[in-house]
Amino acid sequence: MAFGSAPRGIPRILQWLLAGLMLLIGLAVGGLGFKLAAVGGSFYFVIMGVVMVIAALLIFLNRSSGIVLYGIAFIASLFWAVSDAGWDFWPLFSRLFTFAVLAFLCAIVWPFLRADNRGAANKAPAYGVAAVLALAMLVSLGWMFKPQTLVAANEPVQVKPVAPGEQQKNWEHWGNTTHGDRFAALDQINKQNISDLKVAWVAHTGDIPQSNGSGAEDQNTPLQIGDTLYVCTPYSKVLALDVDSGKEKWRYDSKATAPNWQRCRGLGYFEDHANVTASQTGTSPAACPRRLFLPTTDARLIAINADNGKLCDDFGDHGTVDLSIGMGEIKPGYYQQTSTPLVAGNVVVVGGRVADNFSTGEPPGVVRAYDVHTGKLAWAWDPGNPNLTGLPPEGQTYTRGTPNVWSAMSYDAKLNLIYLPTGNATPDFWAGERTALDDKYSSSIVAVDASTGQVRWHFQTTHHDLWDFDLPSQPLLYDLPDGKGGTTPVLVQTSKQGMIFMLNRETGKPVAKVEERPVPAGNVEGERYSPTQPYSVGMPMIGNQTLTESDMWGATPVDLLLCRIQFKEMRHQGVFTPPGLDRSLQFPGSLGGMNWGSVSVDPNNSLMFVNDMRLGLANYMVPR
Repeated sequence: MAFGSAPRGIPRILQWLLAGLMLLIGLAVGGLGFKLAAVGGSFYFVIMGVVMVIAALLIFLNRSSGIVLYGIAFIASLFWAVSDAGWDFWPLFSRLFTFAVLAFLCAIVWPFLRADNRGAANKAPAYGVAAVLALAMLVSLGWMFKPQTLVAANEPVQVKPVAPGEQQKNWEHWGNTTHGDRFAALDQINKQNISDLKVAWVAHTGDIPQSNGSGAEDQNTPLQIGDTLYVCTPYSKVLALDVDSGKEKWRYDSKATAPNWQRCRGLGYFEDHANVTASQTGTSPAACPRRLFLPTTDARLIAINADNGKLCDDFGDHGTVDLSIGMGEIKPGYYQQTSTPLVAGNVVVVGGRVADNFSTGEPPGVVRAYDVHTGKLAWAWDPGNPNLTGLPPEGQTYTRGTPNVWSAMSYDAKLNLIYLPTGNATPDFWAGERTALDDKYSSSIVAVDASTGQVRWHFQTTHHDLWDFDLPSQPLLYDLPDGKGGTTPVLVQTSKQGMIFMLNRETGKPVAKVEERPVPAGNVEGERYSPTQPYSVGMPMIGNQTLTESDMWGATPVDLLLCRIQFKEMRHQGVFTPPGLDRSLQFPGSLGGMNWGSVSVDPNNSLMFVNDMRLGLANYMVPR
């Protein structure tokens, strides 16, 4: 072993800094590494931690062999990191940056430990290594601010402009159209000029969502009709703003109250074209020829004159329909409207959010359609009693605790079909008490006749759902070229489990291949388990791979270790990991994957845009 005189001055301080940092980090990495190995994880961190502690002690004793030992371990770590994480930037950064800092300090201190009483060591090689490491660290720090592409494009996209005369004027529905395409046929703003955009105006609603546990969130997508922008607030208020100036034209306050989940994602809009023309020409009186439908957080559906903000007196009870009728007991916060009403021809259709996981026997998941002019109930679809198409008999209610439709629906006027993305019967993770009808329509796309509410077809994306994999997004309706000069009417449905289902929207049959695959069963007493689940293999699956220890991430080796330990302490068997009495990891979790934002389609370039979150959920069951 090489001995040298103890460095003095700044070199001595750097030596102590290096040895101290290496010792502390080594103890943390080794100790946590031992815990990781004890739960069945990688042994790398134990070995690295032990090596770092030994190297630190040698450096304290002025022995250059400590730096040699750490250098060998660092080079080995480079190979290990690539084999463990591949070449993706962030996983490599988290595994190597801290160790690279120590390697840089080792290169600085090395010449002073090599020096002996006969003269100084040649510093050039060590400082050369230090320079290379410093440059690599600076580049990696700069690279942190560069967006990292998870999936690179296979080929360049030739962007086709919007055809002359086809520029869009209005945004009349939450998803732009009842097909939910979310495509704005405008190209005035493009890559070349987007950096020049400036704020034109700012309007204040006066409603500030409170972060006090009440759940108020501003999630509104405004509607634009002509020169007016219609906005709703989390507290069920509506504002009409001049689209060019932001000046308020009118506002309406529903005085809605709710203890939780205050939000308004959007308004419904209906225009009686004949009545609008008559109103404009003055040939006949017109009452509310253009009306907005406001869903409130306290279970009301309100029709508002889009021209002046007054209630449409001919709708329901002087402008209001009480959505609690036929529902039975509704405790405060247990049932409310959180998604936009669907205007489908001459009916306006609502589902409703039912509070999850509070109890069994919660409010019904019934979907109802009301006449857009009168507010009279046109039809009802009760998942637990499909034969009931109107109001329940006196003294009865719609079936309680059934799957509900809390997300946005779609409508095909040509086929006269409404497409309902359903959730599951509450509670989410225990289904031993669910009925056959609960299971039949749970986590499914249900196509119903827009005139009668009768089911034409349904397709289930999760059998006997134990994961809260309810369908969270508005179905996309799209006419897919069939390669023969025609098109196939398809429905595209995204799901929380990271899958995209493409069905023929006329028949409900898969257009992109779906196959039943075996999934693991659980062992909770009283529960039952589906032996298979549908996998949409004909479309891309996004962010739903079965995770491994190597997929865990942390900004430093300590964070990384803590994450790996938590992962190894949980049971994870892929997308459909069943809940149990032990701690398990569901990935994606009940927030997705893909959630209520739905998809967007550019029909000019045949591109679909999908947003996903990839949030896991750690859960376990507690026996009563």
